[in-house]
Amino acid sequence: MLTTVNQGSPRPGIALAMGCPAGIAPELTARVLADDAVTRDTDVTVFGDRRILERGAQVAGVVPRMRIVGPDDPVAHRPGEAVFVDLGHLAPGSYPSGETLKAAGGVAMENCRRAIAFAVAGRADVVAWTPFNKAAMRLSHPAYEDEIVFTAEMLGFEGAASEFNILPNLWNARVTSHVPISKVASLITFDTVMRGLRLTDAAMRDSGYAAPRIAVAALNPHAGDGGNFGREDIDVLEPVVAAAKAQGILCEGPFPSDTVFVRARKGEFDGVLTMYHDQGQIAMKLIGFEEGVTLLGGFPFPLVTPAHGSAYDIADRGIAHPGATLNAMKIAARMAASRRRARA
Repeated sequence: MLTTVNQGSPRPGIALAMGCPAGIAPELTARVLADDAVTRDTDVTVFGDRRILERGAQVAGVVPRMRIVGPDDPVAHRPGEAVFVDLGHLAPGSYPSGETLKAAGGVAMENCRRAIAFAVAGRADVVAWTPFNKAAMRLSHPAYEDEIVFTAEMLGFEGAASEFNILPNLWNARVTSHVPISKVASLITFDTVMRGLRLTDAAMRDSGYAAPRIAVAALNPHAGDGGNFGREDIDVLEPVVAAAKAQGILCEGPFPSDTVFVRARKGEFDGVLTMYHDQGQIAMKLIGFEEGVTLLGGFPFPLVTPAHGSAYDIADRGIAHPGATLNAMKIAARMAASRRRARA
């Protein structure tokens, strides 16, 4: 079991899992560890295979700032230097890059398990990871559904958790996530939407917003057009917005989803609560694909990752854009510091 010798450090801690080794995760992890801004004010502990990281650094043309330890060694941080926990579980030549393989999914899942366990033990304030590949992870663990379910099962967590997509000046939350579109309307209830608003308000405050302004997107075209296109917006969303306002949440809506992001991008709102996955994802990725971050909120600690995928098509080419990954680490650092201050 890993131990840490600086649990009393005032510096916030991030546990970073290296994602799918067959994609762009190795080079993005290397770029993160070569960025002084990432390790300057935060204790970063990385989990993965040193050989995979070294290959990623060679592809990216960078020199990571880190110290390597074994899986059972003490973890001691020094300012400006990450600690890389070498699990030694996959040699670079044992699998081809750019392919969906069980071995690649298995090591990514183990890296994630280790990072989450590190946070559970109180050794990190936030968990982060570079891109996973869900198909590869399902080959290794057929019951794998998504990161929210995986984390909840690992923690034995039965509370409310949700996924957020984040750009530098705009958040997107959603009431439903990885479900068929045919089931969405039946899942839009007073309780589920209220839960979404509460989680969004709490997560945004945790990241530094004093009083986040949240717009609620309508489920139906033109917000139902007075009931002509469905009554969910009138019968469910309007009462939820009124109740949330009474509880001190700064929210408005429901607004037609084809214009609400235009208003938010102009600065009227800090975040948008959408009703289903692509209602917000399409807008957010059009606005800032290379900057977007995914946050899992509601758990005992936040979990963050770049919003894009493992990009098998450009693996080992050294052209993966690090913007979203660096944004994820910035948000992780900000939330870790906020949580440290709250505990203090």
